[in-house]
Amino acid sequence: MSAQQTPMWQAGVARTIITPPPGVELAGLGYYLNRTWDRVHDDLHATALVLSDERGQSVALTALDVLYADRPAVEAIRARAAAETGLRPEAICVNCSHSHNAPTMALFDGAGEVSGDYVEQTIARTAQAIIGAWRAREPARLQVGAARLTGFSYNRTREGGPVDERLGALWVIRADGSPLAAAINFHTHPTVFWQVEPRSVSRDWPGHVVDLIEETWPGVTALYLQGSCGDSQPKLAYWTPERYREAGAIVFEAARRALESAREITTPGIAAVEREGLLPVRRWTREEVLSMYDEGKHRLATGDTTDWVNGIASKVVCFPHRLPERYGGSVERAVEAVSRFAVRWGEHALPLLETQPETRRAHFQAMRIGDAWVVTNPAEFFSTLALEIRQGWPHEDLLILGYANGSVSYLPDAYEVDRMSYASLHVPKAIRELPFTRDAGAAAVAESLAALRSLGG
Repeated sequence: MSAQQTPMWQAGVARTIITPPPGVELAGLGYYLNRTWDRVHDDLHATALVLSDERGQSVALTALDVLYADRPAVEAIRARAAAETGLRPEAICVNCSHSHNAPTMALFDGAGEVSGDYVEQTIARTAQAIIGAWRAREPARLQVGAARLTGFSYNRTREGGPVDERLGALWVIRADGSPLAAAINFHTHPTVFWQVEPRSVSRDWPGHVVDLIEETWPGVTALYLQGSCGDSQPKLAYWTPERYREAGAIVFEAARRALESAREITTPGIAAVEREGLLPVRRWTREEVLSMYDEGKHRLATGDTTDWVNGIASKVVCFPHRLPERYGGSVERAVEAVSRFAVRWGEHALPLLETQPETRRAHFQAMRIGDAWVVTNPAEFFSTLALEIRQGWPHEDLLILGYANGSVSYLPDAYEVDRMSYASLHVPKAIRELPFTRDAGAAAVAESLAALRSLGG
């Protein structure tokens, strides 16, 4: 295609700092650790990339270095950004990296208190980044690439289970040929750093990927867009002071391959849509609530730690036997914390047993950028579900973003629901919601594909 036929894109990128002030808790490890930070290892960012086509249609991809952002926070960001730009709210994506060395902007009981002041600060600074990216737009070329990254992460819910090994990349190049921005999408938990420095603010390994891209290509602003990693995490060999930096370096090398082999996006046009889906859930039974509630009351009253790992604690984390590591090796402190959680949850759940609706709302966004595609969901999406979306979508260049535009926490597949695991049975309690049924994952896949197809793909 000649230069005259190449689509005319506009692109802008901007970044703000969202490092929390002193006293704000870091999130994601639970329970009741009061994990306020004592050191900033690296600043947290809100980074926005705005892309526009020659008809003036635009989308914004926004990367936040926080654990979660709930739907009200996303709506506030969108409203502020839309009021100062030509962006439609549904064309703005707010994606969270899910770093466990960062605060949360959504309820996760016991795993980091939400600071209202920090949420408001982050809403304002994220909107500022989007507005700044809009105002900074300049003529650009767009490219899309991919690489496969094998052997880095594993499925933590089943031995030998699937993970999404596809790393996707968008490459934005100025009119003079110099690179302007890079957006990287991969799929595994950012959890190698919390055990090294549990009270340090950090973006974890996604931040290192961003830094390496920006060091390699001076003048580039990079975004890490978190994908489908509800059941995926880096191998434990990287969770040490000696090796944690290897994680970012390994993902960076895959990102480098994807960027250096990226193809030109020659199909014109940008479009975006968002659908609200209803995902099936089930109500708690009185017996399962009372079982947990009564055990919690007993252990709090007596200090009893007998058979602790097979009681409440059996579901409150992925690896229950390792829970005391988070409490200085103390079984007593660990049991007290999870028992406190059980009582708090029971007091919340018992009055609502027959009243809560048996569906949960979730928003699914799709974007078309030429002949590259983006689909988002607000979940810790399981790899099996992401792979089903890839199988059902005919276009290879598809970025799949989880933790986006809200927070419904884990969305497990049918296998995980059947085995009544941490992700399927415990986490709904922590966010004060009902658990998904085994059909919810299939419903989310269908909603994702419907959103994509509505854009004409």
